Amino acid sequence: MIESIQLRVLQGDPVVHDVHHAKLSPLFRGLPELHQEKCPDGCSKCADVCPTGAVQVSPLRIDIGLCVFCPECEKVCTEKAIHFTDDYHITCNKRDQLIITGKQTELRPEIASEKIKKYFGRSLKLRQISAGGCNGCELELNATSNVNFDMGRFGIEFVASPRHADGVVITGPITKTMAEATDLCYEAVPEPKIIILTGACAISGGIFKDSAEIDRNFLESHKIDLYIPGCPPHPLTFITGILDWLGRKA
Repeated sequence: MIESIQLRVLQGDPVVHDVHHAKLSPLFRGLPELHQEKCPDGCSKCADVCPTGAVQVSPLRIDIGLCVFCPECEKVCTEKAIHFTDDYHITCNKRDQLIITGKQTELRPEIASEKIKKYFGRSLKLRQISAGGCNGCELELNATSNVNFDMGRFGIEFVASPRHADGVVITGPITKTMAEATDLCYEAVPEPKIIILTGACAISGGIFKDSAEIDRNFLESHKIDLYIPGCPPHPLTFITGILDWLGRKA
């Protein structure tokens, strides 16, 4: 018992108390900051080096729904026109809002409808669907429930059965082998229900967007409620994105 107490004291307080204003590692890459005026005429180094085609020039823009947040575009730009900040608030409701042009100083989702807030404002149960991902996003979603982030204190939890859920969280590009399972899982969730896309693969297909082995018809026939970009998204991006959407401070 004494050893356990000593260990607890040495570890300190592991909980992130203020999820909206946490200080992350300098290595973290969040909302990109773009400076079009620094781009030399005819230069396309950043676009050429991007593994997914997320970076475009003339005008300079980055699709963070397709971006895998590697530092290659920032590294190759000698003019420092691209810089990834530590802002992890990058959730939104509309796909086109994920195209960053340099004018955005913050990215927040529009607050959900009164109906959604009434149903899910204080308690939200989610069923995660791993639709062909690499398990990076899945690991980070699992971390949302650990002692550091403790998402359950906000009434947001993952559940084992879609019949106990209020919505689905999809990770992965949705492979052909997971297309039917994704449909079945979503149909099993009782109404009203929501869809959250988490990670580059779910939002755009990511590095697999041109693969013949993915089937994204599900996304074309259903309304998406939240887009949470990243590769993978930080647990705080996921938690604060949902809280912002529900109009909750914490």
